[in-house]
Parts: sequence; C-alpha cells; structure tokens
Amino acid sequence: MTEFGDFISALGEFGLYQKLLVLLISISLLLNPFQMIGQVFMVLDEPHHCNTSWIRAIGPNLTEEEQLNLTLPRDADGAYEQCSMYSPVDWDLVSIVAYGLNAMEKCSSGWVYPSAQAPSLLTEFDLVCDRKDLIDISQSIYMLGLLLGSIIFGPLSDRIGRRPVFLICMLIRALFGVGIAFVPHFYVYMAFRCVVGTVEAGIMIIALVLATEWVGVSHRSKAVLISHCCFAIGQTILAGLSYGIHNWRLLQIAGSAPVFALFFYIWVLPESARWLVIKGRIEEAKKVLQKAASINKRTIPPQLLEQLKPETQPKPGSTLDLFRKKHLRKVTLVMTCTWFADSLVYYGLSLNVSGFGLDVYLTQLAFGGVELPARFSCIFLLQWFGRKKIQAILLLLSGLMCLIITGIPKDQPVVTTILATTGKFTATASFSTSYVYSAELFPTVIRQTGVGLCSMSARLAGIIAPLMLLLERYHPSIPMAVFGSVAVVAGLLCFLLPETRGTDLADDMGLEDIKGTTPQTSNRSLETLSKTGTTEAGVDLEKDNHKFSESK
Repeated sequence: MTEFGDFISALGEFGLYQKLLVLLISISLLLNPFQMIGQVFMVLDEPHHCNTSWIRAIGPNLTEEEQLNLTLPRDADGAYEQCSMYSPVDWDLVSIVAYGLNAMEKCSSGWVYPSAQAPSLLTEFDLVCDRKDLIDISQSIYMLGLLLGSIIFGPLSDRIGRRPVFLICMLIRALFGVGIAFVPHFYVYMAFRCVVGTVEAGIMIIALVLATEWVGVSHRSKAVLISHCCFAIGQTILAGLSYGIHNWRLLQIAGSAPVFALFFYIWVLPESARWLVIKGRIEEAKKVLQKAASINKRTIPPQLLEQLKPETQPKPGSTLDLFRKKHLRKVTLVMTCTWFADSLVYYGLSLNVSGFGLDVYLTQLAFGGVELPARFSCIFLLQWFGRKKIQAILLLLSGLMCLIITGIPKDQPVVTTILATTGKFTATASFSTSYVYSAELFPTVIRQTGVGLCSMSARLAGIIAPLMLLLERYHPSIPMAVFGSVAVVAGLLCFLLPETRGTDLADDMGLEDIKGTTPQTSNRSLETLSKTGTTEAGVDLEKDNHKFSESK
C-alpha cells in the first residue's frame, strides 16, 4: 500500500518548495519573543515617590526639595520613601515647618516619577508599591493564554485545516497586538495579552506542524531546528528594538504591526497535503502536490497519484494508559518533572532579565545570543553522549547556576549575569533535549498523549515562574533557590530513565523497558524529533495520532 511519505519522496523531501515554506512560517516566529518577553522592557524600575501636591495649596512658593522634605519620610539610607507619605493636615505652613508631620499613610494621590522620560507601562498605570505584583500576574496570564492556545488550536487545526487556523491566528495576533498599544486600563491590557498568548501558541503549533508535514522524515528535525533558531534570533532583535524605543505604546506597535506585512500569506501559504488526504479531499491534495513538485522541478508519476487514498487515523492511547504499566508510569512521572523544571528555569531566567544587575539590554542580547549555539550543540551532544546523561547534566547545570546566583553579592552584577547566561544556555539545551528524549521514551501508541501531558506540565511551570518572582519581597534569593532546587531534583531523577540512543522506537506499551533491538541509521539521532515533531509550544506534530486534548 502506498504511503503518503512516498509522495513526499517523489516531489522531493526538502526541495525549493519546502525551503521557501519553512522560511515563510519561520519569519512568523521572529516576533514571538517580543510578545512573550517584551513586557520586561516596558516595566523597568523607575525612581518614584508619593504625589504630595496637597501642600502646594498652603505653600505655593515651596521649592520641590522643601515640599518633599516636609511631606515624605526617609528610609534607613536617608532616601525618600517610595510608597508612603505623611498624612495631609489642615495646618498652616508655619505650623508644619515648626512641628513637622508624624502620621504616615500609603500614597493616596498617585505617584511622581522625576526621572521618567518616555511613558512606560510602569509609569502610566502606576505599577509600583502595592500594584507592583500586577506585573508578574500579567505575565502569568499571558502564559495561561499559551496553555489555552495549546489546548484549543491543535484540535481545531485538525478539524478545519492548518492554513485557515494559522491565518486566523496571525490576524488576531496583529489586531490585538496593536490594540494593546491603545488600551486605557491595565486590566484591559492583561485581557488583550491573554488573547495574544492564546493565538501565539496556535501560531507556534501550526507553523511547525505545517513545516514538518511537508518535508521528508530525514529533514523534519532540520525544519524544527530552523524554526527554533528564528525564535532565538527574535530574542536578539527584541534587545535592539527595546533599546531604541522607550515609549511603551510605540514599542508595542513596533513589535506587533509588522505582522500586517505578512498579509500576502493568504495567497502563498499552502494547506497541508497530508491533512487534505486524511480528510478525503484527494483532488485538492493532488493539486498542491503537483504544484510543489513543479517548483522542485520534479514530476510525480500519474500512476502514483492515482494511488492517493484517504489515510486512517489509529485511535491513540488514553492518559490512564501512561500510569497502568510500571515502566510507563516511571517514564511519565520523571519526564513530566523534567519538562516542568525546563520551563520553570527557562522562563524564570528569561523574565528576570532586569534583575541581575547589569544593563538589561545587554543581558537580553546575551540571552538571545546563547540560544542559537545551545540548540545546535544539543543535537551533537545527544549523538556523542546519549540522551540520559545529557538531559541529567544539563538540568543539573541549570539548577547549579541558579543556586550559585543566590550566593553572589549584589555588587557583582557581571558575575551574576555570566552565571545567568550560562544557566539560560543549559536550560535552552535541556528544553530541546527533552523534545527528543520524550519522543523516544514513549511508545508509538501512547507517544502523542505522553508528550502532550509533558507539555501541560511545561505550560503550568510557565504560569508559575512569574509568580515565583513575587517571593523576592521576602528574600531576593528565594526565586532562584526554588528554580535551582527544582532543576537539580529533576536532573537527578533523569538517571532513573533508560538510555535510548541508537535504539528502535518502542511501539508496544507492553514492553517492560524502553529498549530497542535494532540500531538506527546514522541519521536516527537527528530524525528522532521528526517522529513527533514537537514544537516550542510543546505539542506533538505526529499526524498519525490525535491531539492530546482530544484523547483526554
């Protein structure tokens, strides 16, 4: 029986058509880091103090320094308090100067930002003092949107197609992304961010699904790697963009409006031929396959096209199947912890880019710069040293970097930033390793469900990571200590897993261990990811199975 892979081989596994397609959808991922991390540069800390203009009514000729000296208490270092003021009184100015004010209260009339030049998200919505927590809560709401998008758009693209869902997500991202720049209230801002996060997840899922379904098995990992690299390049672009534009509304427009330039995707972006075949739309599938073959300067034999028939979709295993077998239960629990730790450290470091003491733009540039070599190097490390050792070591190193940071004095920002950048490198490589390792550990009949559950765990960590930063109010070292401890524990747990390098992928859930009997070809280590084609959103791309959310 002719399989769909035979048609991909006939038209060329990674010809000009596929290269252009991968390029097109990778461009759409360049701006993803802006939506994910860009808020960090809109809420940079600004010196501030309570608005005490009430005293101007009784002392209109006071200088600014005299006004502050009479109405603001000082902290232990002699600086004016940022979140408290002396309570207004009905005295005359002479009495206030003679006796002074003693009763204190929280800022009741807003804040003043003496050094603020361009309006930032922090200064415009007063995200300071008691409202400072809204910054991290907003980031968690965005991460919640990513989780919702992972659940919604995978099954939706299976029902109505990859192309229409991708285009809808792009349109919503552009409209709501630009719309954020005009919101009048911070709660509206958070709601819009949640919508953007939801469609961002859809874009990440469908972009890589569309790419991997059009390329041959031996090139799928290459398509995924290119997409990952575009995400890394986007992080370096973010550093330059935020450095050049300080007005948060203009920065939001600059990071969102370019999506409108991709409107031509309506005419050039193809539907997945594999999806068309699965849905029984054979004639449409033939047309797009012939078009692809024409661009690749190849010809699909007519007799081969006549054999194009709808493919059946085998029913995937359920979530409970992951816990019925002892060996699968161990793999599921350990890999769920691994993905959780990957995400917690990755986003914990990425969202705390302004907290390491060095210039925030330089730090972001370094963070973006290390992602490229991290993603490339993990492929070769997996070939040379195997999955288990590399997964464990990378997690241990990520955790150790975070733990060491907790002991570095604040007056050593260079050392702290170097450690954080190293941690970002290892966390990124560990994340990429988890994609490959998970694909090999779970048997074929349950792989979709297993990787989907791991993805849920990673998204949950993404929601928690910004909230962990709120613990800095109790002690500055608590967030990094938690990030580091979780990563170290997960790294140690990885030693309980079996090694999968050079082994066949397991198909049967009845295996007592994940052990292959036939060594793979030289390309197996590079092709493993293509068996599931997991994305940065953590959603499996193997199209012979349903989405995790459908299996629940």
